Amino acid sequence: MPTITAKLAAGILTGLLVASPLTPAAAASLSGAYLAAMQADFRDDYRVAAEYYDRTLEADPENFALMQNALVARVAIGDMDVAGPLAERLAAIQPDNQLAGLVRLATAVHDGDFGKADQILASAAPRVFNPLLAGLVGGWIEVGREDFPAARARFDAMRANEALLAYGQYHKALALAMAGDFVSAETILAGDERGPLHLTRSALIAHAEVLAQIGEEPEALAILDEALAGGLPDATLIGLRDRIAAGDEVPFERVTEARDGVAEAYLTLAEALNTDETERVSLLHARLAAYIRPALIEADLLAAELFENDERYALATEVLSDVPEESPWYVTTEIRRASTQRDSGDVEGGIATLSALTSTHGDQVEAQSALGDAYRSNEQFVEAVEAYTRAIDLVGDPQAIHWVLHYTRGVANERAGRWADAETDFREALRLSPDQPLVLNYLGYSLLEQGRGYDEALGMIERAVKGQPDDGYITDSLGWAFYRLGRYQEAVAPMLRAVELTPDDPVINDHLGDVLWMVGRKREADFQWHRALSFGPADDLDMDRVRRKLDIGLDRVLTEEKTASDG
Repeated sequence: MPTITAKLAAGILTGLLVASPLTPAAAASLSGAYLAAMQADFRDDYRVAAEYYDRTLEADPENFALMQNALVARVAIGDMDVAGPLAERLAAIQPDNQLAGLVRLATAVHDGDFGKADQILASAAPRVFNPLLAGLVGGWIEVGREDFPAARARFDAMRANEALLAYGQYHKALALAMAGDFVSAETILAGDERGPLHLTRSALIAHAEVLAQIGEEPEALAILDEALAGGLPDATLIGLRDRIAAGDEVPFERVTEARDGVAEAYLTLAEALNTDETERVSLLHARLAAYIRPALIEADLLAAELFENDERYALATEVLSDVPEESPWYVTTEIRRASTQRDSGDVEGGIATLSALTSTHGDQVEAQSALGDAYRSNEQFVEAVEAYTRAIDLVGDPQAIHWVLHYTRGVANERAGRWADAETDFREALRLSPDQPLVLNYLGYSLLEQGRGYDEALGMIERAVKGQPDDGYITDSLGWAFYRLGRYQEAVAPMLRAVELTPDDPVINDHLGDVLWMVGRKREADFQWHRALSFGPADDLDMDRVRRKLDIGLDRVLTEEKTASDG
């Protein structure tokens, strides 16, 4: 079904986000401590930066630039005991400071002081707060005062553009559900002719929980199944789906008090700001969301992702380490923590974390699948197959969403040299989800390389390209299929497109060289082979063969290879 997603609001949100000068600001004196703080700040080493900024503020306590830099660092590491008072000092010197306003507002809500929160909002907006955050928090302040008519009025007043309207109505639905009016909440979340109001993943969860309250479990299962069908397993969504399917009582937990709604608003901004240009601002909103509502694990997951992007693996791991084992988010966060360990270079540590997880949560499909992924990325293919098999056995009766398990096991089987088993897995994945481009491409390309079923392989790859036309690897497979069939002129266009999409891949450049040679464009072919060598080495590229093609040409290389195979 079509859905009203965050894409609807993305462009408008960008315009709504007030520019925030949250990059390190210059101070008047370049002391040693200040220089050390700035260097740490530019490395996104927030913990070290916080310590050095404290020293600089001891010497220059009224310097608002230093205060802001120190406040950024303290919020980033989650030290709100220091950040709260520092924000008050900064606001006294610079009343329009945006970060100080965000922190003061979050602190007031965290403390349950909705009167102060309203004063901060009223005195600062619109100079400090963007219209989206101000509108959402304003509505939840009224909820905190138990004035639901005023809250509805504030949410309904968010009509300046389509994005404000959509988010305002979503939060109104959350407030109605929190108050027990699930029928009205569902009417809003059901959306319009464009589909449900699923602006975020959180909105999807809220909608499913609301449907479970009014006896519409089949519809709840339908929207969860659709969300899961096209991607990797999501432990929390799968857990929610399984609980509803089993007939368990599923309470509405997305928002249980006004503070939760404000945290949701901060998280909304954090997700919208998660771009290359505004990652730091996104991180600060995520950290403040988690401060307002410590159980909002989505905020911690986003913060961990942003820390990982900056290679601050220790901070990412720290953010994820406090989730209790009984939390429905525990499996998800442990899987993410293991991924962080692997990204930091501790591959064995990541595998150990997942092995421990499967010893306590071995009945969770996603835990076994994640362990299989970890083994596969470490080229332990036999162990990966065993983990994937345990995951598949747990599924029992597979549904469309389980195609990915058979696909990943198929990849591991193929890499382990078990082609018959791999092909069985790939075909089962296609039975479950017939148009998955990854499966179509992998199986089709493998058949080509084995010299089997060229027509079937070409058909699979053509379907894969139709499904993902901007994937360079899949487009390369199409060009290579034409090449293997001797249809060299037809191979040129897709191979050129593949290099355009993925210009730095040595194998794709090598393939383009072969195609160009066969259509008589030999100088261009030499150029592509040189490019392939410049990007190598690669696991799938025979560097010596490429050099041989440059020395004597592809025709003679193929003749030599045929003679060797015949002999």
